[in-house]
Amino acid sequence: MNPLFDVVCIILIQKLNSHVHYQYERTVSGLSEPFYIRAIRFFLRVLMDYQQYLDEINALNDYFRLGIAIGLFIVSIVFAKYAVIRPWWRFVSSTDADWDDFLHRPLANRTYALIFAISAQLTIRWILGTSSSTYDTSEPLFAAFYVILSASILSVSIKHLIPVLMDQFSAQGSVTVSGSNSIVAFFLRAVVWFAGLYFALNQLGIELFGILASLAVFSLIIGLAVQQTLGNIVNSFLLSIDRPFEVGDRIEVDGTWGSVVSVGILSTKVLDRDERLVVIPNNTLVQAKITNHARGGGDGIARRISIVLDIGVDYREDIDHVKYTLLQLSKECPYVIDKPEPRILLHELGDFAKVFRLYTWVEDYSDEYVARDWLLRNIDERFGKENINIPFPTSVELADSVYEQAEVTKQRTAKRKMVQERKKLDESRNNARAELEEIDETLKDPDISKKDRTALEERQRELNSLLSQFDRDGD
Repeated sequence: MNPLFDVVCIILIQKLNSHVHYQYERTVSGLSEPFYIRAIRFFLRVLMDYQQYLDEINALNDYFRLGIAIGLFIVSIVFAKYAVIRPWWRFVSSTDADWDDFLHRPLANRTYALIFAISAQLTIRWILGTSSSTYDTSEPLFAAFYVILSASILSVSIKHLIPVLMDQFSAQGSVTVSGSNSIVAFFLRAVVWFAGLYFALNQLGIELFGILASLAVFSLIIGLAVQQTLGNIVNSFLLSIDRPFEVGDRIEVDGTWGSVVSVGILSTKVLDRDERLVVIPNNTLVQAKITNHARGGGDGIARRISIVLDIGVDYREDIDHVKYTLLQLSKECPYVIDKPEPRILLHELGDFAKVFRLYTWVEDYSDEYVARDWLLRNIDERFGKENINIPFPTSVELADSVYEQAEVTKQRTAKRKMVQERKKLDESRNNARAELEEIDETLKDPDISKKDRTALEERQRELNSLLSQFDRDGD
Protein backbone atom coordinates (compact mmCIF):
# COMPACT_ATOMS: atom_id res chain seq x y z
CA MET A 1 0.00 0.00 0.00
CA ASN A 2 0.95 3.69 -0.14
CA PRO A 3 3.62 4.50 2.56
CA LEU A 4 2.47 8.09 2.82
CA PHE A 5 -1.06 6.92 3.53
CA ASP A 6 0.27 4.59 6.26
CA VAL A 7 2.16 7.46 7.94
CA VAL A 8 -0.94 9.66 7.91
CA CYS A 9 -3.00 6.85 9.42
CA ILE A 10 -0.41 6.28 12.20
CA ILE A 11 -0.40 9.98 13.13
CA LEU A 12 -4.21 10.06 13.09
CA ILE A 13 -4.37 6.96 15.29
CA GLN A 14 -1.94 8.46 17.80
CA LYS A 15 -3.98 11.65 18.08
CA LEU A 16 -7.23 9.78 18.45
CA ASN A 17 -5.70 7.37 20.98
CA SER A 18 -4.59 10.24 23.21
CA HIS A 19 -8.09 11.73 23.08
CA VAL A 20 -9.73 8.37 23.73
CA HIS A 21 -7.36 7.72 26.64
CA TYR A 22 -8.37 11.04 28.19
CA GLN A 23 -12.04 10.15 27.84
CA TYR A 24 -11.33 6.72 29.29
CA GLU A 25 -9.78 8.30 32.42
CA ARG A 26 -12.93 10.39 32.78
CA THR A 27 -15.00 7.21 32.54
CA VAL A 28 -12.93 5.53 35.25
CA SER A 29 -13.45 8.61 37.41
CA GLY A 30 -17.17 7.94 37.29
CA LEU A 31 -18.18 9.89 34.22
CA SER A 32 -20.14 8.10 31.45
CA GLU A 33 -18.37 7.48 28.13
CA PRO A 34 -19.91 9.60 25.33
CA PHE A 35 -21.40 7.85 22.32
CA TYR A 36 -18.97 9.44 19.89
CA ILE A 37 -16.09 7.96 21.91
CA ARG A 38 -17.48 4.49 21.39
CA ALA A 39 -17.81 5.26 17.68
CA ILE A 40 -14.20 6.46 17.53
CA ARG A 41 -13.05 3.29 19.25
CA PHE A 42 -14.81 1.20 16.61
CA PHE A 43 -13.37 3.34 13.82
CA LEU A 44 -9.85 2.97 15.24
CA ARG A 45 -10.19 -0.79 15.38
CA VAL A 46 -11.30 -0.89 11.74
CA LEU A 47 -8.59 1.55 10.69
CA MET A 48 -5.85 -0.41 12.41
CA ASP A 49 -7.03 -3.62 10.79
CA TYR A 50 -7.53 -2.21 7.28
CA GLN A 51 -4.19 -3.59 6.10
CA GLN A 52 -5.19 -7.03 7.29
CA TYR A 53 -8.55 -6.82 5.50
CA LEU A 54 -6.91 -5.68 2.28
CA ASP A 55 -4.35 -8.43 2.46
CA GLU A 56 -7.12 -10.98 2.91
CA ILE A 57 -9.03 -9.58 -0.07
CA ASN A 58 -5.92 -9.50 -2.24
CA ALA A 59 -5.22 -13.12 -1.34
CA LEU A 60 -8.56 -14.22 -2.76
CA ASN A 61 -8.92 -16.07 -6.04
CA ASP A 62 -9.06 -13.90 -9.20
CA TYR A 63 -12.67 -14.95 -9.78
CA PHE A 64 -13.67 -13.79 -6.30
CA ARG A 65 -11.93 -10.47 -6.84
CA LEU A 66 -13.69 -10.15 -10.21
CA GLY A 67 -16.99 -10.73 -8.45
CA ILE A 68 -16.14 -8.04 -5.90
CA ALA A 69 -15.25 -5.64 -8.73
CA ILE A 70 -18.56 -6.35 -10.49
CA GLY A 71 -20.41 -5.77 -7.22
CA LEU A 72 -18.67 -2.45 -6.69
CA PHE A 73 -19.49 -1.49 -10.28
CA ILE A 74 -23.19 -2.22 -9.70
CA VAL A 75 -23.11 -0.21 -6.47
CA SER A 76 -21.51 2.69 -8.34
CA ILE A 77 -24.19 2.57 -11.04
CA VAL A 78 -26.99 2.49 -8.47
CA PHE A 79 -25.39 5.33 -6.50
CA ALA A 80 -24.99 7.45 -9.65
CA LYS A 81 -28.57 6.76 -10.70
CA TYR A 82 -30.28 7.60 -7.41
CA ALA A 83 -27.86 10.16 -5.97
CA VAL A 84 -26.95 12.07 -9.13
CA ILE A 85 -28.98 11.26 -12.25
CA ARG A 86 -32.50 11.28 -10.78
CA PRO A 87 -32.07 14.43 -8.63
CA TRP A 88 -30.54 16.10 -11.67
CA TRP A 89 -33.60 15.10 -13.75
CA ARG A 90 -35.99 16.46 -11.13
CA PHE A 91 -34.10 19.75 -11.21
CA VAL A 92 -34.08 20.17 -15.00
CA SER A 93 -37.75 19.15 -15.20
CA SER A 94 -38.68 21.97 -12.85
CA THR A 95 -37.17 24.64 -15.13
CA ASP A 96 -39.05 26.31 -17.99
CA ALA A 97 -36.23 25.81 -20.48
CA ASP A 98 -36.32 22.79 -22.78
CA TRP A 99 -32.66 22.52 -23.71
CA ASP A 100 -31.64 21.08 -20.32
CA ASP A 101 -34.34 18.40 -20.63
CA PHE A 102 -32.96 17.31 -24.01
CA LEU A 103 -29.39 17.43 -22.69
CA HIS A 104 -30.07 15.30 -19.61
CA ARG A 105 -30.44 11.87 -21.23
CA PRO A 106 -27.30 12.05 -23.46
CA LEU A 107 -25.17 13.21 -20.54
CA ALA A 108 -26.67 10.57 -18.23
CA ASN A 109 -25.83 7.80 -20.71
CA ARG A 110 -22.28 9.11 -21.04
CA THR A 111 -21.98 9.18 -17.24
CA TYR A 112 -22.82 5.47 -17.11
CA ALA A 113 -20.26 4.83 -19.87
CA LEU A 114 -17.61 6.72 -17.88
CA ILE A 115 -18.34 4.67 -14.73
CA PHE A 116 -18.07 1.46 -16.74
CA ALA A 117 -14.72 2.48 -18.28
CA ILE A 118 -13.23 3.53 -14.94
CA SER A 119 -14.44 0.31 -13.28
CA ALA A 120 -12.96 -1.83 -16.06
CA GLN A 121 -9.63 0.02 -15.91
CA LEU A 122 -9.34 -0.29 -12.12
CA THR A 123 -10.36 -3.97 -12.26
CA ILE A 124 -7.62 -4.78 -14.78
CA ARG A 125 -5.09 -2.88 -12.70
CA TRP A 126 -6.16 -4.66 -9.47
CA ILE A 127 -6.45 -8.23 -10.75
CA LEU A 128 -3.70 -8.38 -13.38
CA GLY A 129 -1.35 -5.77 -11.92
CA THR A 130 0.53 -2.95 -13.56
CA SER A 131 3.31 -5.18 -14.85
CA SER A 132 1.12 -7.37 -17.05
CA SER A 133 1.04 -7.04 -20.84
CA THR A 134 -2.75 -6.74 -20.77
CA TYR A 135 -2.45 -3.66 -18.58
CA ASP A 136 0.11 -2.08 -20.92
CA THR A 137 -2.13 -2.78 -23.91
CA SER A 138 -5.35 -1.55 -22.31
CA GLU A 139 -4.09 1.77 -20.92
CA PRO A 140 -3.84 3.53 -24.33
CA LEU A 141 -7.25 2.15 -25.26
CA PHE A 142 -8.80 3.59 -22.12
CA ALA A 143 -7.05 6.93 -22.71
CA ALA A 144 -8.41 7.06 -26.28
CA PHE A 145 -11.88 6.15 -25.00
CA TYR A 146 -11.80 9.01 -22.48
CA VAL A 147 -10.83 11.45 -25.24
CA ILE A 148 -13.66 10.26 -27.50
CA LEU A 149 -16.11 10.37 -24.59
CA SER A 150 -15.06 13.95 -23.79
CA ALA A 151 -15.53 14.94 -27.45
CA SER A 152 -18.96 13.29 -27.41
CA ILE A 153 -20.01 15.22 -24.29
CA LEU A 154 -18.79 18.50 -25.78
CA SER A 155 -20.48 17.77 -29.11
CA VAL A 156 -23.88 16.97 -27.64
CA SER A 157 -23.62 20.06 -25.41
CA ILE A 158 -22.95 22.22 -28.48
CA LYS A 159 -25.91 20.62 -30.25
CA HIS A 160 -28.36 21.78 -27.58
CA LEU A 161 -26.68 24.96 -26.28
CA ILE A 162 -25.58 26.78 -29.45
CA PRO A 163 -29.16 27.23 -30.82
CA VAL A 164 -30.21 28.67 -27.45
CA LEU A 165 -27.26 31.06 -27.37
CA MET A 166 -27.83 32.12 -30.97
CA ASP A 167 -31.49 32.87 -30.20
CA GLN A 168 -30.32 35.30 -27.53
CA PHE A 169 -28.24 37.32 -30.00
CA SER A 170 -30.15 36.87 -33.26
CA ALA A 171 -33.65 37.87 -34.25
CA GLN A 172 -36.11 35.05 -34.71
CA GLY A 173 -36.28 33.74 -38.24
CA SER A 174 -32.61 34.37 -38.98
CA VAL A 175 -30.85 32.28 -41.58
CA THR A 176 -30.12 28.92 -39.97
CA VAL A 177 -29.86 25.37 -41.19
CA SER A 178 -33.20 23.57 -41.17
CA GLY A 179 -33.35 20.97 -38.40
CA SER A 180 -32.22 20.86 -34.81
CA ASN A 181 -28.77 22.44 -35.34
CA SER A 182 -27.78 25.76 -36.72
CA ILE A 183 -25.01 25.87 -39.31
CA VAL A 184 -22.66 27.29 -36.68
CA ALA A 185 -23.33 24.34 -34.37
CA PHE A 186 -22.79 21.98 -37.30
CA PHE A 187 -19.29 23.27 -37.97
CA LEU A 188 -18.38 23.50 -34.28
CA ARG A 189 -19.34 19.88 -33.73
CA ALA A 190 -17.29 18.88 -36.78
CA VAL A 191 -14.25 20.66 -35.33
CA VAL A 192 -14.75 19.01 -31.92
CA TRP A 193 -15.00 15.53 -33.42
CA PHE A 194 -11.97 16.07 -35.63
CA ALA A 195 -9.92 17.22 -32.64
CA GLY A 196 -11.19 14.31 -30.53
CA LEU A 197 -10.33 11.80 -33.24
CA TYR A 198 -6.89 13.33 -33.67
CA PHE A 199 -5.98 13.15 -29.95
CA ALA A 200 -7.53 9.69 -29.53
CA LEU A 201 -5.44 8.29 -32.38
CA ASN A 202 -2.38 9.96 -30.86
CA GLN A 203 -3.00 7.97 -27.67
CA LEU A 204 -2.92 4.82 -29.79
CA GLY A 205 0.27 5.90 -31.53
CA ILE A 206 -1.43 6.58 -34.87
CA GLU A 207 -0.65 9.79 -36.76
CA LEU A 208 -3.88 11.09 -38.33
CA PHE A 209 -2.20 13.52 -40.70
CA GLY A 210 -0.01 10.71 -42.02
CA ILE A 211 -3.11 8.72 -42.88
CA LEU A 212 -4.67 11.73 -44.58
CA ALA A 213 -1.49 12.32 -46.57
CA SER A 214 -1.46 8.72 -47.76
CA LEU A 215 -5.06 9.13 -48.88
CA ALA A 216 -4.42 12.40 -50.72
CA VAL A 217 -5.26 11.02 -54.16
CA PHE A 218 -8.41 9.36 -52.88
CA SER A 219 -9.40 12.57 -51.09
CA LEU A 220 -8.87 14.53 -54.31
CA ILE A 221 -11.23 12.23 -56.18
CA ILE A 222 -13.84 12.49 -53.44
CA GLY A 223 -13.41 16.28 -53.32
CA LEU A 224 -14.06 16.63 -57.04
CA ALA A 225 -17.11 14.39 -56.76
CA VAL A 226 -18.69 16.41 -53.96
CA GLN A 227 -17.43 19.82 -55.04
CA GLN A 228 -20.90 21.25 -55.58
CA THR A 229 -22.18 19.80 -52.32
CA LEU A 230 -19.26 21.19 -50.32
CA GLY A 231 -19.70 24.54 -52.08
CA ASN A 232 -23.35 24.65 -51.03
CA ILE A 233 -22.42 23.81 -47.44
CA VAL A 234 -19.77 26.53 -47.29
CA ASN A 235 -22.11 29.05 -48.93
CA SER A 236 -24.85 28.24 -46.42
CA PHE A 237 -22.35 29.12 -43.69
CA LEU A 238 -21.59 32.41 -45.48
CA LEU A 239 -25.32 33.16 -45.74
CA SER A 240 -25.72 32.56 -42.00
CA ILE A 241 -23.01 35.16 -41.34
CA ASP A 242 -23.98 37.80 -43.91
CA ARG A 243 -27.78 37.25 -43.62
CA PRO A 244 -28.95 39.08 -46.75
CA PHE A 245 -32.49 37.92 -45.93
CA GLU A 246 -34.47 36.24 -43.20
CA VAL A 247 -37.15 33.58 -43.15
CA GLY A 248 -40.40 35.24 -44.24
CA ASP A 249 -38.75 37.98 -46.32
CA ARG A 250 -39.94 38.61 -49.86
CA ILE A 251 -36.96 38.24 -52.20
CA GLU A 252 -36.32 38.15 -55.94
CA VAL A 253 -33.51 36.02 -57.40
CA ASP A 254 -32.97 35.52 -61.15
CA GLY A 255 -36.63 36.04 -61.94
CA THR A 256 -37.88 33.96 -58.99
CA TRP A 257 -40.06 36.09 -56.76
CA GLY A 258 -41.49 34.90 -53.43
CA SER A 259 -41.18 34.51 -49.66
CA VAL A 260 -38.32 32.63 -47.98
CA VAL A 261 -39.61 29.48 -46.27
CA SER A 262 -36.37 27.95 -44.98
CA VAL A 263 -32.62 27.83 -45.54
CA GLY A 264 -30.91 24.43 -45.53
CA ILE A 265 -27.34 23.24 -45.83
CA LEU A 266 -27.62 22.73 -49.59
CA SER A 267 -30.46 24.97 -50.74
CA THR A 268 -32.93 27.72 -49.89
CA LYS A 269 -36.67 27.20 -50.33
CA VAL A 270 -38.87 30.03 -51.61
CA LEU A 271 -42.67 30.04 -51.94
CA ASP A 272 -43.53 31.94 -55.14
CA ARG A 273 -46.68 33.88 -56.06
CA ASP A 274 -48.48 30.76 -57.25
CA GLU A 275 -47.64 28.99 -53.97
CA ARG A 276 -45.13 26.73 -55.67
CA LEU A 277 -42.06 25.77 -53.67
CA VAL A 278 -38.92 26.83 -55.53
CA VAL A 279 -35.63 25.25 -54.37
CA ILE A 280 -32.61 27.48 -55.07
CA PRO A 281 -29.06 26.09 -54.53
CA ASN A 282 -27.03 28.16 -52.11
CA ASN A 283 -24.28 28.49 -54.73
CA THR A 284 -26.75 30.37 -56.92
CA LEU A 285 -27.76 32.68 -54.07
CA VAL A 286 -24.17 33.64 -53.30
CA GLN A 287 -23.38 34.45 -56.93
CA ALA A 288 -26.70 36.03 -57.96
CA LYS A 289 -28.13 39.49 -57.35
CA ILE A 290 -30.74 39.32 -54.59
CA THR A 291 -33.52 41.88 -54.28
CA ASN A 292 -34.93 41.89 -50.75
CA HIS A 293 -38.26 43.72 -50.69
CA ALA A 294 -38.40 43.44 -46.89
CA ARG A 295 -35.18 45.40 -46.31
CA GLY A 296 -35.65 48.39 -48.60
CA GLY A 297 -37.33 50.89 -46.29
CA GLY A 298 -35.55 54.03 -45.14
CA ASP A 299 -35.46 55.70 -41.72
CA GLY A 300 -34.76 52.34 -40.10
CA ILE A 301 -38.14 50.88 -41.16
CA ALA A 302 -37.07 47.81 -43.14
CA ARG A 303 -40.55 46.70 -44.27
CA ARG A 304 -41.69 50.11 -45.48
CA ILE A 305 -42.32 50.40 -49.21
CA SER A 306 -43.35 53.18 -51.58
CA ILE A 307 -46.32 53.02 -53.94
CA VAL A 308 -46.06 55.07 -57.13
CA LEU A 309 -49.13 55.62 -59.33
CA ASP A 310 -49.31 57.46 -62.65
CA ILE A 311 -52.70 59.13 -63.19
CA GLY A 312 -53.62 60.77 -66.49
CA VAL A 313 -56.31 63.52 -66.69
CA ASP A 314 -57.81 65.61 -69.44
CA TYR A 315 -55.85 68.67 -70.63
CA ARG A 316 -58.79 70.89 -69.66
CA GLU A 317 -58.44 70.00 -65.98
CA ASP A 318 -56.82 72.45 -63.55
CA ILE A 319 -53.46 71.22 -62.23
CA ASP A 320 -53.94 72.47 -58.65
CA HIS A 321 -57.42 70.96 -58.51
CA VAL A 322 -56.10 67.55 -59.51
CA LYS A 323 -53.14 67.74 -57.11
CA TYR A 324 -55.27 68.77 -54.15
CA THR A 325 -57.81 66.01 -54.85
CA LEU A 326 -55.12 63.34 -55.04
CA LEU A 327 -53.38 64.67 -51.92
CA GLN A 328 -56.55 64.63 -49.81
CA LEU A 329 -57.40 61.16 -51.05
CA SER A 330 -53.93 59.87 -50.16
CA LYS A 331 -54.22 61.21 -46.61
CA GLU A 332 -57.56 59.43 -46.20
CA CYS A 333 -56.13 56.05 -47.18
CA PRO A 334 -55.88 53.86 -44.03
CA TYR A 335 -52.75 52.11 -45.34
CA VAL A 336 -50.72 55.22 -46.21
CA ILE A 337 -48.46 56.52 -43.42
CA ASP A 338 -48.04 60.19 -42.50
CA LYS A 339 -44.24 60.24 -42.61
CA PRO A 340 -43.04 60.63 -45.34
CA GLU A 341 -46.01 62.66 -46.50
CA PRO A 342 -47.69 61.83 -49.82
CA ARG A 343 -46.45 63.83 -52.81
CA ILE A 344 -48.05 64.60 -56.19
CA LEU A 345 -45.95 65.84 -59.10
CA LEU A 346 -46.83 66.67 -62.69
CA HIS A 347 -44.80 63.96 -64.36
CA GLU A 348 -45.50 64.24 -68.07
CA LEU A 349 -47.48 66.11 -70.69
CA GLY A 350 -48.52 63.21 -72.85
CA ASP A 351 -50.16 63.14 -76.24
CA PHE A 352 -53.65 62.86 -74.81
CA ALA A 353 -53.36 63.57 -71.06
CA LYS A 354 -51.56 65.36 -68.28
CA VAL A 355 -49.84 62.61 -66.30
CA PHE A 356 -49.53 63.11 -62.54
CA ARG A 357 -47.30 60.86 -60.43
CA LEU A 358 -48.55 60.05 -56.92
CA TYR A 359 -45.95 59.03 -54.29
CA THR A 360 -47.21 57.32 -51.12
CA TRP A 361 -45.67 55.01 -48.52
CA VAL A 362 -47.08 52.05 -46.58
CA GLU A 363 -45.54 50.74 -43.37
CA ASP A 364 -45.49 47.08 -44.39
CA TYR A 365 -44.87 45.74 -47.87
CA SER A 366 -47.58 43.12 -47.36
CA ASP A 367 -50.12 45.98 -47.65
CA GLU A 368 -48.81 47.13 -51.04
CA TYR A 369 -51.48 45.64 -53.30
CA VAL A 370 -54.34 46.27 -50.88
CA ALA A 371 -53.29 49.93 -50.62
CA ARG A 372 -52.92 50.17 -54.41
CA ASP A 373 -56.44 48.78 -54.83
CA TRP A 374 -57.85 51.27 -52.30
CA LEU A 375 -56.18 54.24 -53.99
CA LEU A 376 -57.21 53.35 -57.55
CA ARG A 377 -60.78 52.57 -56.55
CA ASN A 378 -61.23 55.78 -54.58
CA ILE A 379 -59.47 57.91 -57.22
CA ASP A 380 -62.01 56.69 -59.76
CA GLU A 381 -64.93 57.55 -57.45
CA ARG A 382 -63.51 60.91 -56.28
CA PHE A 383 -62.71 62.05 -59.81
CA GLY A 384 -66.32 61.33 -60.71
CA LYS A 385 -67.56 63.52 -57.86
CA GLU A 386 -65.06 66.30 -58.67
CA ASN A 387 -65.89 66.10 -62.40
CA ILE A 388 -62.25 65.39 -63.24
CA ASN A 389 -62.14 63.55 -66.53
CA ILE A 390 -59.75 60.73 -67.32
CA PRO A 391 -59.18 60.57 -71.09
CA PHE A 392 -59.88 57.33 -72.87
CA PRO A 393 -59.90 56.19 -76.51
CA THR A 394 -62.91 57.42 -78.49
CA SER A 395 -65.32 54.77 -79.62
CA VAL A 396 -68.73 54.60 -81.31
CA GLU A 397 -71.58 54.40 -78.83
CA LEU A 398 -74.55 52.23 -79.73
CA ALA A 399 -78.13 53.00 -78.83
CA ASP A 400 -79.26 52.31 -75.28
CA SER A 401 -80.11 48.70 -74.77
CA VAL A 402 -83.44 47.57 -73.42
CA TYR A 403 -81.46 45.86 -70.70
CA GLU A 404 -79.79 49.09 -69.47
CA GLN A 405 -82.01 49.42 -66.42
CA ALA A 406 -81.43 45.81 -65.40
CA GLU A 407 -77.69 46.30 -65.82
CA VAL A 408 -77.73 49.36 -63.55
CA THR A 409 -79.60 47.37 -60.89
CA LYS A 410 -77.04 44.57 -61.07
CA GLN A 411 -74.21 47.07 -60.75
CA ARG A 412 -75.74 48.61 -57.64
CA THR A 413 -76.26 45.19 -56.07
CA ALA A 414 -72.71 44.15 -56.91
CA LYS A 415 -71.32 47.39 -55.51
CA ARG A 416 -73.20 46.94 -52.23
CA LYS A 417 -71.92 43.38 -51.87
CA MET A 418 -68.41 44.44 -52.79
CA VAL A 419 -68.44 47.04 -50.02
CA GLN A 420 -69.30 44.27 -47.55
CA GLU A 421 -66.51 42.08 -48.90
CA ARG A 422 -64.02 44.91 -48.55
CA LYS A 423 -65.07 45.43 -44.94
CA LYS A 424 -64.61 41.74 -44.22
CA LEU A 425 -61.19 41.79 -45.87
CA ASP A 426 -60.08 44.87 -43.94
CA GLU A 427 -61.31 43.38 -40.67
CA SER A 428 -59.52 40.11 -41.34
CA ARG A 429 -56.25 41.87 -42.15
CA ASN A 430 -56.49 44.14 -39.12
CA ASN A 431 -57.09 41.16 -36.82
CA ALA A 432 -54.17 39.30 -38.39
CA ARG A 433 -51.90 42.30 -37.98
CA ALA A 434 -52.90 42.74 -34.32
CA GLU A 435 -52.31 39.05 -33.59
CA LEU A 436 -48.96 39.24 -35.39
CA GLU A 437 -47.86 42.11 -33.15
CA GLU A 438 -48.79 40.09 -30.06
CA ILE A 439 -46.81 37.11 -31.33
CA ASP A 440 -43.78 39.31 -32.05
CA GLU A 441 -43.85 40.61 -28.48
CA THR A 442 -44.24 37.10 -27.05
CA LEU A 443 -41.31 35.76 -29.08
CA LYS A 444 -39.05 38.38 -27.50
CA ASP A 445 -39.40 36.57 -24.17
CA PRO A 446 -36.23 34.44 -23.71
CA ASP A 447 -37.96 32.16 -21.19
CA ILE A 448 -40.63 30.88 -23.58
CA SER A 449 -40.54 27.10 -24.04
CA LYS A 450 -39.34 25.58 -27.30
CA LYS A 451 -42.73 23.95 -27.94
CA ASP A 452 -44.60 27.24 -27.53
CA ARG A 453 -42.01 29.10 -29.62
CA THR A 454 -42.40 26.59 -32.47
CA ALA A 455 -46.19 26.92 -32.39
CA LEU A 456 -46.01 30.72 -32.35
CA GLU A 457 -43.52 30.80 -35.23
CA GLU A 458 -45.82 28.53 -37.26
CA ARG A 459 -48.76 30.84 -36.55
CA GLN A 460 -46.54 33.81 -37.44
CA ARG A 461 -45.83 32.30 -40.87
CA GLU A 462 -49.54 31.69 -41.43
CA LEU A 463 -50.40 35.31 -40.63
CA ASN A 464 -47.59 36.64 -42.83
CA SER A 465 -48.86 34.44 -45.64
CA LEU A 466 -52.36 35.85 -45.13
CA LEU A 467 -51.14 39.44 -45.23
CA SER A 468 -49.01 38.75 -48.32
CA GLN A 469 -51.57 36.74 -50.25
CA PHE A 470 -52.13 39.52 -52.80
CA ASP A 471 -48.44 39.43 -53.73
CA ARG A 472 -49.31 36.51 -55.99
CA ASP A 473 -51.30 38.77 -58.28
CA GLY A 474 -48.14 40.03 -59.97
CA ASP A 475 -46.66 43.47 -60.42
